[in-house]
Amino acid sequence: MSLARLIGGFVRRHWQSYASSAVMLVGVAICTVLIPRKVGALIDALAANQLGQHELLIGIAQLLGLGAAIYVLRVCWRIRLYSAAYNLGVELRTRLYARLAAQGPGFYQRQRTGDLMALATNDIDAIEMAAGEALLAAFDGTLTLVMVLGIMTLGVDWRLALVALLPFPLMGLAFWYISTHIHTAEGDALKRFSALNDHVQESLTGVRTLRALGLEGRSAQQFGELAGQAAQASLTAQKWEAAYEPAVGLALTAATGLTLGVGGYLVWNNELTVGALTSFTMYLGQLIWPMFAAGWVLTLIERGRAGLARLQPMLDIPLTVEDKGTIEQVGQGALVLDGVTFAYGGPDSKERPALTDVSVTLAPGQTLGLVGPTGAGKSTLLRVLLRQATPQRGQVSWAGHALADYRLNALRAATAWVPQESFLFSATIAENIALARPGASRQEIEQAAQMAAIHDDILRFPYGYDTPVGEKGITLSGGQRQRVAIARSLLADNALLLLDDALSAVDTGTETRILEHLAELRRARPERAAIIASHRLSAVIQADHIIVLRDGRVTEAGTHEQLLALDGWYASQWRYQQLEASLDAI
Repeated sequence: MSLARLIGGFVRRHWQSYASSAVMLVGVAICTVLIPRKVGALIDALAANQLGQHELLIGIAQLLGLGAAIYVLRVCWRIRLYSAAYNLGVELRTRLYARLAAQGPGFYQRQRTGDLMALATNDIDAIEMAAGEALLAAFDGTLTLVMVLGIMTLGVDWRLALVALLPFPLMGLAFWYISTHIHTAEGDALKRFSALNDHVQESLTGVRTLRALGLEGRSAQQFGELAGQAAQASLTAQKWEAAYEPAVGLALTAATGLTLGVGGYLVWNNELTVGALTSFTMYLGQLIWPMFAAGWVLTLIERGRAGLARLQPMLDIPLTVEDKGTIEQVGQGALVLDGVTFAYGGPDSKERPALTDVSVTLAPGQTLGLVGPTGAGKSTLLRVLLRQATPQRGQVSWAGHALADYRLNALRAATAWVPQESFLFSATIAENIALARPGASRQEIEQAAQMAAIHDDILRFPYGYDTPVGEKGITLSGGQRQRVAIARSLLADNALLLLDDALSAVDTGTETRILEHLAELRRARPERAAIIASHRLSAVIQADHIIVLRDGRVTEAGTHEQLLALDGWYASQWRYQQLEASLDAI
């Protein structure tokens, strides 16, 4: 979509605001062109000794009244205009956020957070200015230009008007040349700002790593280089913008010189009065604003075009997971994976599939354990269930319907997921636990925390449940973050609970308590199913069914006792972990 179509559609939807602003601008233009004419008439009357003191005071009062009207109208049209133009920024940011929220992990693996933040700030600001300041400045400048030229030509002297306009075609050519360079410079400036934003975001996120490795100086040097490049790109754009003023100044200087020369000749020959020449000169001065407005409008339009050129691809990029389902609620029934095969590079990829021909059934109320070595495909399997990844072959169904038949919101509302890296928001502990149920009572929050074995830890904090956790839960340990995330998922009370190695940062004693509480919860809610993916086998020994994934394939399946009897990878790993636990206890 072009910038003109985007702004045109927005103006049609908010035509009342733009129309009222335009009416006020017409009033400003009328008052503006009346002032020189009034001044010229007063001068001619004074020169002819035909103006008394009373009439002079009335004339001065009229000029002051016109100036006050211009002031009031300009303030009002700006308020009216910007209240509408800012809505475009809101609409674009809402569209961008909705698009980003609908994208899957595959999208974010290819994008940089700082660049996305820059799109939501600088780039949309540029489009917003094009829809507001540029549009009305163009209207105001054009209207003033037409009215002033009309008065100069029809109301004063057409010969002077023709002479005064001779330098303006050259100014227009200069404007075209400058605007083409501004478009390139503004696009480069936005990209440089995006790179700077990326570096700042990554440095602040990984500040502890930078300090641990002693890389603060190197990071600061990179920041300085990126800041310098961004500043240089912005300076280049400003240099081209600054070129508008000299072009306007040269054109108006030439026009003024020609006007005074020809106008003086006409006055000398009594073909023009001094008052008329004064009025014409004042009108010529009023052409300064339309000329500057032209340069300003071209600058804002080029900024908007550069911003839209970066934003539009992000709004048009296909979703990594399409939301074409129609079923609004997940019913009760088994979760079935039938011959699921998934490769991250797609069906034509030469990479080894992350999952190959995986089949498993999970009935309501049952617990499934997923184990296997690192890179076996445990997390990938959970991503398929969450529809963060779409299998190339096979079928995944829940309660008799394919996952793709459900709306994504419905599917996610029925699933509580605790990933390996638990994410906490910059809020209090209670607010983080109640994220999925903002209306939960403090008693319900504390009950969920007790089930996640984090309640006692919370009470030791200075403000208890009202303790802020900092950005990404930086004030908590890894195990505490995991348990807060588990409490959050338990409070959500969804039909399916997914734990993706969510007990890796807690000790075995805490793990045992959490698993006991989960067992109690299953007995209280027999329809709730759970999938526990873990490298620690002690987390799945109570599961109704356990599958072993190796290289994306199911190599062993059964209960804990059945897998031990098979004496395969599971049994070998169990003996090793038991020996390791006994050595740690010594």
